[in-house]
Amino acid sequence: MKIVFLGDSVTEGCFDLYAKNGSFDTYREPENVYHTQLLPMLEEKYGKGSIEIVNSGISGDNSAGGCKRLDTDVIAHHPDLTVVCYGLNDASRPLERYQENLTEILSRIKASGSRVIFMTPNMMNTYVSPDTLPEAAHIAERTAQIQNNGTMDAFMDAARAICRELDIPVCDAYQYWKELAASGVDTTARLANHINHPDAGMHTVFAQLLAAMI
Repeated sequence: MKIVFLGDSVTEGCFDLYAKNGSFDTYREPENVYHTQLLPMLEEKYGKGSIEIVNSGISGDNSAGGCKRLDTDVIAHHPDLTVVCYGLNDASRPLERYQENLTEILSRIKASGSRVIFMTPNMMNTYVSPDTLPEAAHIAERTAQIQNNGTMDAFMDAARAICRELDIPVCDAYQYWKELAASGVDTTARLANHINHPDAGMHTVFAQLLAAMI
């Protein structure tokens, strides 16, 4: 079974940040990204060598980029299953655009013959952590506002509604994070960059949620 993962920096495998030339870049940890952790879980059930993973995540990408990359980065691989995860980099843009793009992505993948799962992303930071890289503090201020003012919730509600309409199953990682936050867990502390990249342990949770659904 070939599985393609389409998404942004979380799917690519980006974790903590480091300063670079007055700005910043991100550490890549391919060994810890959720689909790397998912592979042995699936092989335990389906057999060694039975699963092929294609990582089509790109740092900074959003649903508009996903639309442009569909033919080359998803459909050309002829996947049996495609896991789509967008929202983090869309929530600072118009909701209507996200709805249009996500509808196109899911519809076109489904029409290509691949099964599709939409995975909601993690929460972003709810405050600016003192451990945030100074060069990225301005981003943390903006993402905390998006998370706290209900914008991110509205985007995820819209994504779920689209999936219901298109009969696409949802692996609701975002709801998992919301429940953690409601129980008193400091979810910002579970972000490797204190902004929007989950730590390795939360990638494990993503893998477990996907394994159960698959």
